[in-house]
Amino acid sequence: METYEKIYKLYELIETKTVADLPGPYKVGVDLGTADVVLVVTDGAGYPVAGSMRWASVVKDGLVVDFRGAMVIVEALKAEVEERMGITLDKGATAIPPGTVGRNAMACSHVIAGAGLEPVCQVDEPVAAAKALNITHGIVVDIGGGTTGIAVLRNGELVFTADEPTGGTHVSLVLAGAYKISFEEAELLKRDTAQHRKIMPVVLPVVEKMATVVKNMLAGKTEFDDYPVYVVGGTAYLQGFETEFGKAFGRKVHVPPHPLLVTPLGIAMFG
Repeated sequence: METYEKIYKLYELIETKTVADLPGPYKVGVDLGTADVVLVVTDGAGYPVAGSMRWASVVKDGLVVDFRGAMVIVEALKAEVEERMGITLDKGATAIPPGTVGRNAMACSHVIAGAGLEPVCQVDEPVAAAKALNITHGIVVDIGGGTTGIAVLRNGELVFTADEPTGGTHVSLVLAGAYKISFEEAELLKRDTAQHRKIMPVVLPVVEKMATVVKNMLAGKTEFDDYPVYVVGGTAYLQGFETEFGKAFGRKVHVPPHPLLVTPLGIAMFG
């Protein structure tokens, strides 16, 4: 199964609430995002077996701000997938923005532990995305709700990471201000693909800022100038994002299909 096929398959499994007929042992990954929580199960080779997600606001700027709420959601996702698969899931991996340390870093592991999954691994979010995309040489930009992180890989080795507090939440804030609607209504507007053409001119300055942030992260690192750049995360769904981000960044970028699901898939592959 090619890399993008895995992403398409995961999307299909989540949408149809079905399970792929693949043997174990299985790996589990939980992505605690700012706007959503995703639980993914893969087989030992990283092929998607099952998945489930919820839109949620339990994380802010990469930090768990609603521990109980996060734990309840993970418990529910775990129960859903277990029922479909007819097994009990007992271990899992999670991820954090690059540079997260101390108690903040441990919070995600504590959440899944409280939901009944023994934490076995915690990985930087863009590194997980690189794993899912099978990238051994390139730059991965993971735009979360509150943070934008990057990982640079050379010959399969992580050689540079960075993270800045800007992301999809800022897109929603701009939409809320421009259309005089609540933040929750702005989130729904952002997710409506039929509205993307209309809202892109409004949020373009935020997209350009994200590109500039990443460009500044890599300033002076000319050895990475010829590396391919991949952008994942929910904001990358926006129609025209790939083109506009690339213009502001000054280089061509690649947005894989269903970019919101790339990092969760990679987390599970680490599990």
